[in-house]
Amino acid sequence: MLRVIDLEKSYGKKKILDKVSFQLNRGEVVGLVGENGAGKSTLLNTLATITRATKGTIQLGEFVYGKKTEDIRKMVGFVPQEISLWEEFTVEQNMLFFEKLSWKRRTKDECRQLCLDMQLEQWKEPVKSLSGGMKRKLNMAVSLLHDPMLILLDEPTVGIDLKSKNEIGKYLVKLAREQGKMILYTSHDMNEITTFCDRVYAIGKDPFYIDLLSSNGVNVEKL
Repeated sequence: MLRVIDLEKSYGKKKILDKVSFQLNRGEVVGLVGENGAGKSTLLNTLATITRATKGTIQLGEFVYGKKTEDIRKMVGFVPQEISLWEEFTVEQNMLFFEKLSWKRRTKDECRQLCLDMQLEQWKEPVKSLSGGMKRKLNMAVSLLHDPMLILLDEPTVGIDLKSKNEIGKYLVKLAREQGKMILYTSHDMNEITTFCDRVYAIGKDPFYIDLLSSNGVNVEKL
């Protein structure tokens, strides 16, 4: 379980997150929505230990953030909005390169299977020749090499075709249901959110997302 209690994050005098509290349970896919600048990326970066909270408590399993950061990072997979891959390398070369940096050792066959599981069949092709959807899938596969318990995704399907969006969404649901992963991801695509998420958190002052999702029968809670 992930528990967040009264989380605050400020940059100088500007408060981005103000007493944010929520929890994620294993086996859940949870959406995070809000207007630009509401703090979605800041929240994900804090949960990914990229930035530190100003105040508040975060607990993942038995570990409290601020202590044993290395152990926490072994449990977290973060898929940023920016695609961070070697364009000149093949899919295989990218997977094997990032496997060397991973917390968990993987064989070449295991790396290949991880790609196949999310319907990324290209293996010998250079990344620069892949479609946007395939690059997104590879970006995600790299982030999952160490088999994290908590998976954080910042706009993982932005700018890609509907088929790839659907495949990524179904894969996330499968990870949650079959492996008990906790998944939190942001998206501006409300159809995607309503289709794949068990419930949704809305962050920010604008009630637009709460009103929209509630009117469609989605379980949405304000942070």
